[in-house]
Amino acid sequence: MDKSLITVTSPLLPDLDDFHAMLKEIWASKWITNNGSFHKQLEKELAAYLKVPFISLFTNGTLPLITALQALRITGEVITTPYSFVATTHALWWNGITPVFVDIDPSTGNMDPDKIEAAITPRTTAIMPVHVYGKPCDTVRIQEIADKYGLKVIYDAAHAFGVEVNGKSILNAGDMSTLSFHATKVYNTIEGGALVMHDEQTKKRIDYLKNFGFADEVTVVAPGINSKMDEVRAVYGLLNLRQVDSAIAARRQVAIKYREALSGVDGITFFDDMPGVKHNYSYFPIFIDAEKYGMTRDELYYRMKEHNVLGRRYFYPLISTFSTYKGLQSAGPENLPNAHKMADCVICLPMHHALNQENIYRILNCIRK
Repeated sequence: MDKSLITVTSPLLPDLDDFHAMLKEIWASKWITNNGSFHKQLEKELAAYLKVPFISLFTNGTLPLITALQALRITGEVITTPYSFVATTHALWWNGITPVFVDIDPSTGNMDPDKIEAAITPRTTAIMPVHVYGKPCDTVRIQEIADKYGLKVIYDAAHAFGVEVNGKSILNAGDMSTLSFHATKVYNTIEGGALVMHDEQTKKRIDYLKNFGFADEVTVVAPGINSKMDEVRAVYGLLNLRQVDSAIAARRQVAIKYREALSGVDGITFFDDMPGVKHNYSYFPIFIDAEKYGMTRDELYYRMKEHNVLGRRYFYPLISTFSTYKGLQSAGPENLPNAHKMADCVICLPMHHALNQENIYRILNCIRK
């Protein structure tokens, strides 16, 4: 019996010979960072692929969040979700901003628009929703609320590479959207990220901020940081862009097999595709009803581990329970019942382009036994 480890994700890797050939070009030019030709090319190709007007590359996915808040001069309080990766809220904290948590919609895992208005105070300046698992937020409702109260909207779209609604990129929603190109993501540049904006003037400001605030050799226009992407990761990203569609197609087939096999298992539920949405199949979360299933989420999680199948309790625990944030008034469990329930019953199954039929059978066998 195959006991090899099945990991929850696996990085999309470019062909090594192709990568080596492009590295030779970098070595020949001796231009390895600071807005080189491959960096410019990747920004151009990503903007076209993602159907966005302007994009700025970063060295990881957290710094775009921090920089977006700086660029929009966000202060005071920002309404956000506790059901996300910690970088979402850490970006606020690093900017001296107080996060205000609102509960999620259990049908999507995303911020519940019905809960936003009650959380707005005179100190509120923005809303930071997350497209959880790449499932689009209700961007229309969120924008209506933001417009009503004069708030900015920054989307943490770390999971939402290439996701579209009715043929239009969700990355164009709000004032800005951020992306992560971490190795675990559908599309990766090893480490990396990006910020999507609507106009050239804003892009210019962002590009200044990610390069110490330099506008030219002698002019510093703002207290920026250093968060540029280098040429090596840019060529890695260019090569991965050529194969990301086939990787997403492979992920979709895994999702189809999971849904077919698990649809009849009592006590296990999962998300279906949303109408009109082009998904990227970045994650496949399942939700365990212990009473119906006969086993708790954690019992299943450790049982899978015993069979060398790695799931991930993603997102558990909630951000609002961490020591930095649990003292906030909005972090009280009574304020976030849906988020707590989802965090306590979720497991993300292995999901990546390299899973084969035998892998899928072993994963499902752990769950259906």
